[in-house]
Amino acid sequence: MFVIPPYVRFALIGVFLLGGIALWASLGVWYGIFFVLTAVFLFVGYVFLGTVAPAAKAIQVQDFDGAEKLLGLTLKPEWLYSTNRAFYYMMKGNIAISRKDLDQAEGWLRKAESIDIPTPTERATLHFQLAQIEYQRKNFNAAKKYLKKAKEANVKIPQIREQIELMDQALKQTGQVKAVQRMGKEGHAMLGRGGKRRQPKRR
Repeated sequence: MFVIPPYVRFALIGVFLLGGIALWASLGVWYGIFFVLTAVFLFVGYVFLGTVAPAAKAIQVQDFDGAEKLLGLTLKPEWLYSTNRAFYYMMKGNIAISRKDLDQAEGWLRKAESIDIPTPTERATLHFQLAQIEYQRKNFNAAKKYLKKAKEANVKIPQIREQIELMDQALKQTGQVKAVQRMGKEGHAMLGRGGKRRQPKRR
């Protein structure tokens, strides 16, 4: 997909708008209207699409600082088209995760979760990230709930399916460890109550 870098877009808006106005004033409306409309179209695209696409490219190469700067050029996140708004919040969450700020990451991801995300891949990714956060906090029950939602998206991409499977195995192991710990505690309790050996009577 072709992506116009933000600063290039800003430059094009300025050139088309000023050029169109100049042609409009000197030669007439029909000479400048195309350039003015092109400038308006570019500006509307900037308002409703934001800088999500170029920021996503930066995220793909692990350039989180660059992605944050690009997202900062978005005029108003609240004005973004719903899908792009969800992606904006998800990328802010990714940046926070990269900096180990789980509270901030959860806040951004929950904002994304409140939006109806149309694509199964992004829904699975979102819920998997929330599951990771809860897993790191050792809130295993909450992690299982989010992982279940990630599974329900039924994503076919091998890399995502593999990550979900690994998380599922890790959560199952934590459940087994807890069961063993409970059994151990119960065993110690039983030993304490009735596990003492009776001493033989002395003759």
